[in-house]
Formats: sequence, C-alpha cells, structure tokens
Amino acid sequence: MNPQPQVGIERESFWSRIAQDLAYAIGQGLYAPGIKLPSEHQLAAQFGANRHTIRRALAHLGQNGLVRSTQGSGTYVENLAVDLALGKRTRHRHNLSQAGLRGELRVMRSQTVSATAEQALALQVAFDSPLLYLQVLGEGAGQPLHVSERYFPLPRFAQLVDIVTNTGSITEGFAQHGVIDYMRQESRVSARLPSKEVALLLGQSATRPVLLVKSVNIDTEQKPIEFAYAWFAGDRVTLTVNHHEN
Repeated sequence: MNPQPQVGIERESFWSRIAQDLAYAIGQGLYAPGIKLPSEHQLAAQFGANRHTIRRALAHLGQNGLVRSTQGSGTYVENLAVDLALGKRTRHRHNLSQAGLRGELRVMRSQTVSATAEQALALQVAFDSPLLYLQVLGEGAGQPLHVSERYFPLPRFAQLVDIVTNTGSITEGFAQHGVIDYMRQESRVSARLPSKEVALLLGQSATRPVLLVKSVNIDTEQKPIEFAYAWFAGDRVTLTVNHHEN
C-alpha cells in the first residue's frame, strides 16, 4: 500500500490508484467500520502524494459510500459498503475482488417455470416457453449483498443449476454451456421496499428500501441468455454505472 508516483502516470490515475488501495484495505478489514482513517498528512506521506491528491481519493471513496468525512474530526469508514459496477461485463466475483472482498453466489431455490410476457420479450422466446429459474443470494465479506431471481432459456442451459450450485459462479455455468463471454445489454435501476422474503434473505427490515436492478445479458451473437431481477441492500451497496468499459 505504498505506491510511488511514476514519470508519465497521469495525476488522475494516481489518485484513482490510491482510492483503489484504500478501498482494498477497507475490504480486507485493515480499516474496520467506524474506524478513523489516518490524516490527510499521514496518507500523503504514506503514498508519496500531495494532500490535494489524497483529498480527491477520499472524496471518491465518500461518493461511493465507503467513507464519511466529518469537518474538524476526520474521515471514518462506513459500515460495510461495497461499490459494485454495472458495466458491459458485470461479474459478482470480479466486482467484489476490485473492492478487496471475496464473494460467492448461493442458489437458494431452482425450478422450471413458464415464461411470462415480460420474460419472453426480454429473452426473445415464445410466451409460456420453459425457463430455468434460480433464486440466488450474493454474498460479500460474509454478508448478504443482493438477492436475485434469474431466468435462463431451456433447454440451452439445462445443467446450469448444478454447475452454479457447485461453483458459486454464473460465469462458470455459462462457460460450461459454451458461452465463453457475455455482456450486459441493459440495466434498469429503481428504489423500492423489499418483500418480506427478500428482506429476510438480506437480513434487513422490510421498511428499509432496496435497489432493484432489472437486467438482460446477451452472448457474443447478441442472443439473450439471462433475464434477472436483483434486489441490493441499499445500506451496503453503491451501484456505479460504468460507461467507459471496453
């Protein structure tokens, strides 16, 4: 956690690296929730940066819900708050590893269902077509971060439930069905109150709002492979829409 500025590295990339290193340290528990971070002067000496660069890195962490600054007191780590990116390639494990956390997906329930009008339109299949339904719990640092209901066209992904159950990875499930790469076609985010079941799985009150993301993933041939509703714990997760991902 002591990167030195190098000739040719843009100042913006340097503050971003510092922010990433601090986020990683927070995720690893080096700075626990509620703990006060070192002062700007101490961080500047630690990273070999000026205080303006440190201030910008801390401001970025604050915007992403990882820390809070109190004038005259200092900067404190928020309770578990993970910044998850919604980009062209949204992956649960990758998102958490970027924050220095380990995470898994746990299959809570699975069954074959008939496509509703909304699901059929999203997946470009006929109404009432068979779909694989998975209810999945996404965890990070041992805490529930999101609950999702995911739908996959059958018979294309007939073995997906067993693979995801064993590996904790949708990406691995796709890979074993011949989908080596896939992209997020669309994400729609809204805030609402959770159902009692979702609140219970997230370990929160049903009166506390969650972030609902409706999404569609497509394969490299632009064919829809997954339609999902995901409820994110609003006090543990910040969702960042990445417009610059390659």
